Amino acid sequence: MNLHEYQGKEIIARYGVKIPRGIVASTVEEAVQAATELKNQGAIGFVVKAQIHAGGRGKGGGVKLASTIADVKKYASQILGMHLVTPQTSKEGKLVRKVLIQEDVYVDGPSKPQEFYMSVLMDRERHRNVIIYSPKGGMNIEEVAATTPELVFKEYIHPGIGIRPFQASKIAFNLGLSGKAFKEMTTFVKALYKAFASSDASLFEINPCFKSAQDEVMAVDCKVTLDDNALFRHPDLAAMYDPNEEDPTELEAKKYNLNYVKLDGNIGCMVNGAGLAMATMDMIKLAGGEPANFLDVGGTADAKRVESGFRIILKDPNVKAILVNIFGGIVRCDRVANGIVEAYKNIPDISVPIIVRLQGTNADLAKEIIDESGLNVISAITLEDAAKAVAEVTAKA
Repeated sequence: MNLHEYQGKEIIARYGVKIPRGIVASTVEEAVQAATELKNQGAIGFVVKAQIHAGGRGKGGGVKLASTIADVKKYASQILGMHLVTPQTSKEGKLVRKVLIQEDVYVDGPSKPQEFYMSVLMDRERHRNVIIYSPKGGMNIEEVAATTPELVFKEYIHPGIGIRPFQASKIAFNLGLSGKAFKEMTTFVKALYKAFASSDASLFEINPCFKSAQDEVMAVDCKVTLDDNALFRHPDLAAMYDPNEEDPTELEAKKYNLNYVKLDGNIGCMVNGAGLAMATMDMIKLAGGEPANFLDVGGTADAKRVESGFRIILKDPNVKAILVNIFGGIVRCDRVANGIVEAYKNIPDISVPIIVRLQGTNADLAKEIIDESGLNVISAITLEDAAKAVAEVTAKA
């Protein structure tokens, strides 16, 4: 589960990670009130930051520096309600419903401010958690990783032991810090890792991790992804879920307990099992097609679930054909075939060809049911044949 920046900062602050003062606002009036409150607390300038589940907000115009409260009002008026397009959104962008009004911490002082990059995530291959960090943080971190990989460091941490003091010191040393800033960074790193482990997170990304002119280290930005499978242990974190940030079709699929992910192709996929779904999409690609979605109907591919799957796939106007690939283990293939026929009849506006490949228990009977249905459904024996058939019909569309 992804969180908004302000929610991620709320979590890390609980564990002692320093963050700039900030207040979230849903209206322009609330933004002005927030800026006024921050000014009364000593803020010299402000940053107006769009709150959406996507990175690259600054490049898309969703982050603005404001020197006065009038500027805050101006930028909040521009950002709230806009469809923000970033490298991590679709071409339609995401609707901005909230902004974070944050104090500007980039002020002059006895030392030079610096931006670092830091993230905590799991390395499944090594069976360790890993802190990835760089002395070159900011908006162009992807370019840094691509052109100067020697400036990206990794520190592996045993999840059963936790981060050791020498590891936090090593990170601060590699970032070129000394004195107060060195101590601040070691405290920051240990607190950040504790927040990551205690929250059952999949990712904490701080970019930039900021050293102020006063040598304080804080999280100016924060991206958090939580492990959905562990949310039952954290009802307070589960309550941070924002359905407005989900794709509407994916949200509808969840109501039917269907695993659906929209992709950019034109071939709809309906399968049972995540592994079979991945294999199906691979075969479509090898046959020259492009999958439009990942849709796993699970082990009980009955008529109701199949019909729900069809309706969800057909919501995508790019879909030119649908490939149904079901392995009949727990569920018999003939029942799935009858479900497909019934679902087809219940959805009168199906205008795209459907290719069906059923293998497993009663597969021969299932093929007979499909072939004799009189519907615009093509049956296939092998996955390769099915993928080729669906690629051919979409090429003609």
